[in-house]
Amino acid sequence: MTDAERARASLAGHTIALCRGEEVLVSDLRGISPMLSFIGEGKNLSGWSVADVVVGKAAALLFAYAGVKEVWAEVLSDTGASALEANGISFACAAHAPYIVNRQGDGMCPMEMTVQDISDPAEAYAALRRKADMLRANARK
Repeated sequence: MTDAERARASLAGHTIALCRGEEVLVSDLRGISPMLSFIGEGKNLSGWSVADVVVGKAAALLFAYAGVKEVWAEVLSDTGASALEANGISFACAAHAPYIVNRQGDGMCPMEMTVQDISDPAEAYAALRRKADMLRANARK
C-alpha cells in the first residue's frame, strides 16, 4: 500500500490523515486547524501524503508550506487545485467546488478569504495563523 492509499484509508472517521512510511497522523479538528497545529508543533511533514475532507486554497498553501508531496481530497476547490498545482503537489479528489463555504453556509470560508490574494506559502501561513488567533480570541468574548 502506498502512502497516499494508507492516508486515504486512514481518513475514515477523521477530518485529515497524513502518512509517510509506517507513520500515520490523524486529526478530528475542523478546517485548517490540524495543519496549523502540526506546523506549529514543528512536525516535519516534508514528503508526506495527505487525505483531507475539504481542501481549499488555505489548506493547499499550508500543505505547500509543510512540504507535503501529494493530496487527496473529498472536496477540492478550484483555487485549492490551482495552489497545489502551482506548488508542484500532485492531487486528486472525489468532487470539485468553486470555493469553500463558511460554516454557516452563507459565504466564503474566512480562511479562503484570508489567502485570496496570497500565493506564497510562507506568507499564507503567517496570515492564517493571525486569522486563526483572531477568530479564537473573538470566540472567547
